[in-house]
Amino acid sequence: MSDLSHPRRVDRLMRSQPSQDGDGVKIQRIHDFGGGLDPFLMLDELGSDSPDDYLGGFPSHPHRGIQTLTYVLHGGLTHEDHLGHTSTIRAGDAQWMHTGRGIVHSEMPLTDSRGLHGFQMWLNLPARDKLSPATYRDVRSDEMPHLIGQDADLIALGGRWRATDGEAVEGPLNALAGNGAVGHARLAAGGVLNLETADETLAIYVFEGTLTVADDTVAAGQLARLEEGQTLLLRSEDGAQCLILAGTPHREAIAHYGPFVMNDMREIEQALSDYRDGTFTGQ
Repeated sequence: MSDLSHPRRVDRLMRSQPSQDGDGVKIQRIHDFGGGLDPFLMLDELGSDSPDDYLGGFPSHPHRGIQTLTYVLHGGLTHEDHLGHTSTIRAGDAQWMHTGRGIVHSEMPLTDSRGLHGFQMWLNLPARDKLSPATYRDVRSDEMPHLIGQDADLIALGGRWRATDGEAVEGPLNALAGNGAVGHARLAAGGVLNLETADETLAIYVFEGTLTVADDTVAAGQLARLEEGQTLLLRSEDGAQCLILAGTPHREAIAHYGPFVMNDMREIEQALSDYRDGTFTGQ
């Protein structure tokens, strides 16, 4: 049985920073390669009630060597790619891409009465999978199971989640790189969520309210990387929401250039060459 007396504490706090991507889309960059969250490379928050901040979207562009996971809270995104996939995700939905050898796609934002709010993360693929075939999947909100706490719940996008009382759920995205697990936790005022989490990499991004993680306070706009341990205790006095990211590090060299993530610069140069000469996707 897990030791509940010593829940995992905050090792490092990082604050999101304003940035932009795509065709001038304003974002908050939460984590970008250097934050020590292997296998998670990057985490962005898209959120605005002003369409001018995001309607330029993300026109057609390539990727190689990663997985992407996009999760929408308000508004939506329409995806198209060279494989022929065309789909739209809306509030509560997610889309997952295993880019492998190469995928060329676009993501164009939609709005609702509350504007646009969502997240996109990149997960690094291990070297053995970087040139694997590309795949894509949408996941609807009603496919995601909930793990219930005390005036709190966890929406499981992917990976296996287990409460300390033994209840467990598994999210539909079961092929996230690095044994990745992603969950959306919602705590009402006075809410408590107690999880078993032995994953070496564990991080929490608070995007609404304030959370107490063990005995540490994490405010909205802060990413907390946690120390090693066996359990995670989340509490909120006034209500809060957060993303929880867990996984196993690859511990491999990373070479990064724009939308390409490989293991060395020679492979990056090959990706650029393949994109120029039309052999990028291998199809």
